[in-house]
Amino acid sequence: MPNFCAAPNCTRKSTQSDLAFFRFPRDPVRCQRWVENCRRADLEDKTPDQLNKHYRLCAKHFETSMICRSSPYRTVLRDNAVPTIFDLTSHLNNPHSRHRKRIKELTEDEIRTLKQQKIDEPFEREQATQELNENNEQNAVPEEGGEEQEEEAVPLTLEERENKDYLKSLFEILILMGKQNIPLDGHNVDELPEGIFASDNFQALLEYRINAGDEVLRKRFEMTAVNLEYCSKTQQKQMLEICENCVREETLREVRDSHFFSIVTDEVVDIAGEEHLPVLVRFVDDSHNLREEFIGFLPYEADPEILAVKFHTTITEKWGLNMEYCRGQAYIVSSGFASKMKVVATRLLEKYPQAVYTLCSSCALNVWLAKSIPVVSVSIALGTIEEVYCLFSQSPQLLVELDNTISVLFQNNKDRGNNLKEICHSQWTGRHDLFEVLVDLLQALVLCLDAVSSDSSVRWNTCIAGRAFVLSTALTDFDFIVTVVILKNILSFTRAFGKNLQGQTSDVFFAASSLTAVLHSLNEVMENIEVYHEFWFEEATNLATKLDVQIKLPGKFRRAQQGNFNTEVTSENYYKEILSIPTMEHVVQELKDIFSEQHLKALKCLSLVPSVMGQLKFNTSEEHHADMYKNDLPNPDTLSAELHCWRIKWKHRGKDIELPSTIYEALHLPDIKFFPNVYALLKVLCILPVMKVENEKYELGRKRLKAYLKNTLTTQRSSNLALLNINFDIKHDLDLMVDTYIKLYPYKAECKIENTAVIFGKN
Repeated sequence: MPNFCAAPNCTRKSTQSDLAFFRFPRDPVRCQRWVENCRRADLEDKTPDQLNKHYRLCAKHFETSMICRSSPYRTVLRDNAVPTIFDLTSHLNNPHSRHRKRIKELTEDEIRTLKQQKIDEPFEREQATQELNENNEQNAVPEEGGEEQEEEAVPLTLEERENKDYLKSLFEILILMGKQNIPLDGHNVDELPEGIFASDNFQALLEYRINAGDEVLRKRFEMTAVNLEYCSKTQQKQMLEICENCVREETLREVRDSHFFSIVTDEVVDIAGEEHLPVLVRFVDDSHNLREEFIGFLPYEADPEILAVKFHTTITEKWGLNMEYCRGQAYIVSSGFASKMKVVATRLLEKYPQAVYTLCSSCALNVWLAKSIPVVSVSIALGTIEEVYCLFSQSPQLLVELDNTISVLFQNNKDRGNNLKEICHSQWTGRHDLFEVLVDLLQALVLCLDAVSSDSSVRWNTCIAGRAFVLSTALTDFDFIVTVVILKNILSFTRAFGKNLQGQTSDVFFAASSLTAVLHSLNEVMENIEVYHEFWFEEATNLATKLDVQIKLPGKFRRAQQGNFNTEVTSENYYKEILSIPTMEHVVQELKDIFSEQHLKALKCLSLVPSVMGQLKFNTSEEHHADMYKNDLPNPDTLSAELHCWRIKWKHRGKDIELPSTIYEALHLPDIKFFPNVYALLKVLCILPVMKVENEKYELGRKRLKAYLKNTLTTQRSSNLALLNINFDIKHDLDLMVDTYIKLYPYKAECKIENTAVIFGKN
């Protein structure tokens, strides 16, 4: 909201002027002098508080000597500044004009008094300056004498305290903005006409608090121009970084107390035009609960080797975690980034062999494998699938249209139709059987999108109709169809295996033993790829025929072969060489890499969970698999005896006692403290990223991250504010933030004291 100048015959306002605008002072004597000089009768019955909140005078009404520009961001008045420059006659030239600010007519005595004040003011200012200089000389520190030096520090205490209170108010505003997801910037300043001032959100909140009675901020900014920045962008950034570090430190303190942890990175995200990696940490807290917390963003680097170095440096040096205690690492990446993150994982494993590279429990194995395939057509297909999901999930009306289309197509198989409708209303792009679902849905999706894009009844807005047309064209491209069909068939061999990895603890344990069979099946397919690919391609051509799609080589390939076209290259052979074989080879190699010997040993230690013991008839041999964690145990020499007692405890339990089925339940047993080695092993196994978080309330970090990214425009995202928003319930210590700021930027604190001196008229 603009500030209008309160002076009579002045039409300036803060949003359309480069001039500084100043509040009326709250000091009753000085405020009265301002009102008298303005000669506005309607201001005389208002209190200093009311005038301070609602009325301003622009810099044109003050002598130049009364105004100080203490920095590029601050314009302040001297403490004894009084407005003396006014236009009191221009309204007389137009007697018919209407004036909101009526000028009070003065008597001859009042005019003489004002003239005398104007003559006396320079003399009074000079006298006050001399007195200040004399006081400064008297209080100067002697060159010798320790006791006198200690005494001179006492007067600074009050000023330092005021400065800390002021900084605390700024930190409170920043924390509020973070928790409420309020961007620092308000209007797009770059698009405003030159000379027009528009306060950002931070400035607006400062103004609000001043008007609401924040005495600390009022004292600091009372004589500061209201249409200039109170706090520079640089200072805001510095303070935000301190807020972020203090909030993060609260989580990291718990991680260090827990001793062991795992690192998980989520998909690369865009923050104000720069790519970042969200980083989460998994650990078991003092209450034996597995937690996954968001701890910050890491700037993404295109060079994987540089990224690996910066990743390690940030975690160890900036965030202060000891990677010697890292027992797991996992990366959920967008298509195209997998190979680079794999380099990061490999480099960390070289330094820390016990930081086992695993799958993340929140990502289906088949989806993870598909995103990691280094084939362009696969990346394009995954991007198209995500866009289709986004379009339908954002429009309930469009979902209803799709339901109706499915009902028509599956009239003879209503159960399958109802199942597909239910799937469409869920997060189906994250399912284990994503590609099977997509193949079944493809005809319904295409018919629905065609109906929306060609609708003439204006049921759909231009944006939805346009997106529907583009996506329908993408779905009916033969390259997309054959890619989806081949992915469906190859990943069908890992579907059950991946589903078990996201199942109960016993499912995860037995999945580790079934990996050999999965790899055997994939190798058999690879050896007979000619035969298998023939069947897959036939399925793709049948689906394309049903959708009336022409079967042809990709246009990109045909254009590249112009003038040198090899007629022997058929579509079937092309997709075998460019898609089927590379995908098969990649899936086999990724399974071997992700399920290393160390990883499988760790999963086989899950036989410590009583329910798994029961299914194995208590014939378990954890000692051999637990060797990799021998140095993590409090009493490794007694491990064998303790495991024997642990088995006996559950083998001869009472009939009414159920076997704990998860690590979570085992960790919360009242007598777990009598099995210190078992407890330590379970804690380490629990934090492996492949194990799911049993209690949903301890997996809020990832959900809040997704909510922040969904609800915040890319241009308004801030890595600092994001951490405050996502971890809004973590306690924060304002005094620590203030002390940290003063310690890191002492010159800033000194600058503030100097600025205060300027305000009070010191030289």
